[in-house]
Amino acid sequence: MKLKVKYILFISALLAICLVLSYFIFEEQKMLFILSEVLIIGCAVLAIKLYKQLIQPLTNLQQGITAIKDQDFNVKFRSTGQPEVDELVEVYNRMIDALRVERTMQQEQHFFLEKLIQTSPTAIIIMDFDGNLKQTNPKAAEILKSAPALESELSALDTGASKVIRIDGLRTYKIQKSKFIDTGFERRFIMMEEVTAEIFEAEKNVYSKVIRMMAHEVNNTVGPVNSIIASALASKDMWRNPDAELLRQALQVAIDRNQNLNHFMRNFADLVKLPPVNKQQVDITAITKSVVSLVQFTAQARNIDFELDLGETPCLVLADAQQFEQALINVLKNAYESIGQDGKIKLVLDPAIPELKIIDNGPGIPETDRDLLFSPFYSTKKDGQGIGLTLVREILLNHGFDFSLKTIAPNQTVFSIKLH
Repeated sequence: MKLKVKYILFISALLAICLVLSYFIFEEQKMLFILSEVLIIGCAVLAIKLYKQLIQPLTNLQQGITAIKDQDFNVKFRSTGQPEVDELVEVYNRMIDALRVERTMQQEQHFFLEKLIQTSPTAIIIMDFDGNLKQTNPKAAEILKSAPALESELSALDTGASKVIRIDGLRTYKIQKSKFIDTGFERRFIMMEEVTAEIFEAEKNVYSKVIRMMAHEVNNTVGPVNSIIASALASKDMWRNPDAELLRQALQVAIDRNQNLNHFMRNFADLVKLPPVNKQQVDITAITKSVVSLVQFTAQARNIDFELDLGETPCLVLADAQQFEQALINVLKNAYESIGQDGKIKLVLDPAIPELKIIDNGPGIPETDRDLLFSPFYSTKKDGQGIGLTLVREILLNHGFDFSLKTIAPNQTVFSIKLH
């Protein structure tokens, strides 16, 4: 039973008792009976006024509670002129103002945080209560699209832990998993920050120092040794004896091997002495055709054919022509060497993106080598130096081009370069 019903019943019962008592008490004194009835009526009127004054604040309070339930923080009450009620009204109005300000701040912070997450260059993944991926920002979606198998690895990462992973042997990411409280329950989120440039710079600093030391020692040794051997070979008196012919041939072999060693060191020196990129508007279509013409004789000796799908219109991009040519030569060399004998290399240029794809029908990339392909000095070839794809990586990264090397099907490997 509601409070106002109880109040009405109580006042009605009380006034009824007063009427009955006044009748029996003043039954013979009509004037006093009339006065008592008038007094009782006045009490009834007063009771109605008090009812309105007491019940109205409760009604307003009920309306305020309903507004709060509906999250409507714009409902406020006016002063009634009664000190007790006005104190309650003032407290309620202050509370509503505070709630409105707090809600506005929360909405602004929420919108700001949502905008920050969506535009962040750091990949952010938010998990649901069951640990499954629920929300990703565009950067995270791009990474997961290129590496779908990464999702299970992220889910298995312990909360509070961090690790560094390499995707497709090229992109390096630092992953950190943490947690936050949502409606009283723990939820996890993952941040993936690309550190490819930092890792690459650290690697380059290390192997640059090693290569410079090696080159210094080799040059200091090979130069004088070749000079001494050349002087010995130039002395005719030493080789008049037919028995010395084998020694003369051995010394010539030593000179040739030293020259090969010099050539070997120059290849490494090219890796650390790459000049700054001089970007100019160049035609990728023309450069690609020129490079294919250059390497096709070597490829034809292996019975490997080229198929070009480059279009007829020029594809103009900003690039360093010489460096891009060198990168493309290394990519094609890697393709026909991976095929070995009897195969095909197809080059497809999409000028709309623009994107250049080099597709070969070699054996593909073994799982164990996938993350190491672009690592310095790592090679799957028996006599490989491991600098070809490293040089490609440095050239394309210096240009700001995105690229990837993937086996998308049996006997189909694709090296794609986005020329933006």
